[in-house]
Amino acid sequence: MAAEVTPEVRAAGGVVWRVDDDGELRVLIVHRPGYEDWTFPKGKTDPEDQDDEHTALREVEEETGLRCSLGRELPGTDYVDRKGRSKHVRYWEMRVLSGEFVPNREVDEARWLDVATVRALLTYPHDRDVLDAFGVFAGDGWPRTG
Repeated sequence: MAAEVTPEVRAAGGVVWRVDDDGELRVLIVHRPGYEDWTFPKGKTDPEDQDDEHTALREVEEETGLRCSLGRELPGTDYVDRKGRSKHVRYWEMRVLSGEFVPNREVDEARWLDVATVRALLTYPHDRDVLDAFGVFAGDGWPRTG
């Protein structure tokens, strides 16, 4: 059995979702101009963060302006970041309590989209894995696309 490796970078974020007035499930994705990517809001832990749950809520609010509540934890992702460091990201499903998106230094655009569009726009395969895990919670009617 291989020894577990502690990642060099820990991060946390959320799959923020809502059901629109028309009954359609929408998921929030963000565009980060510094990386030219579409992803879920997330960020690295800070020394003052008490736990990963706090990191997830703080980072989603910092990037989107939305104060959220945590739902179920989703499977995390492990990958090597652009600086060559091992990174582990924990995710939770989240619902909005208050707030409004305002473009900022880290995120210049946020979109509420249907799941198929989110899947097509996400830049990273590991984000699609997180979206698929969220789909298990979404229940019947979840688009099962490959």
